[in-house]
Amino acid sequence: MEIVLKRIARRDTYTIGHLYIDGAYFCDTLEDKDRGLDQKLPLASNKNRKVKGETAIPIGRYRVTLGVQSQKYKDRKEYAFCKGFLPRLLNVPAFDGILMHIGNTARDSEGCILVGRNTKVGMVTNSTVTFWSLYEKLQASQGDIYITIM
Repeated sequence: MEIVLKRIARRDTYTIGHLYIDGAYFCDTLEDKDRGLDQKLPLASNKNRKVKGETAIPIGRYRVTLGVQSQKYKDRKEYAFCKGFLPRLLNVPAFDGILMHIGNTARDSEGCILVGRNTKVGMVTNSTVTFWSLYEKLQASQGDIYITIM
């Protein structure tokens, strides 16, 4: 499965994007501020630009797994159906524990990708239902899952 996140609006405190699955539009996304990090840059450069908990992940291509349980989210009722095994991006330079999850504003992110509908300025709505649908698609996929951030 190939997921593409195209960032379309870069603002001072957040970033809005469109998420595509195998070429078809799926939903909108919300991330922290895009500070120009890139998987191709030296690790030191990405670390210098990063503001902990307030920075979108570097542009690049990452493998996604459903095989790691989030200690932070495993006991939350909205993730009971998956026991906290959220989509996790692997080997993100200068980041650890980057997930795709439910949330509405950049304050809910800490570097992660929030999914929903961008119906209000600076936020996504319908995040829970959108996440459940995304998870169902990811779980049903055959083979490896990759996301490209651009």
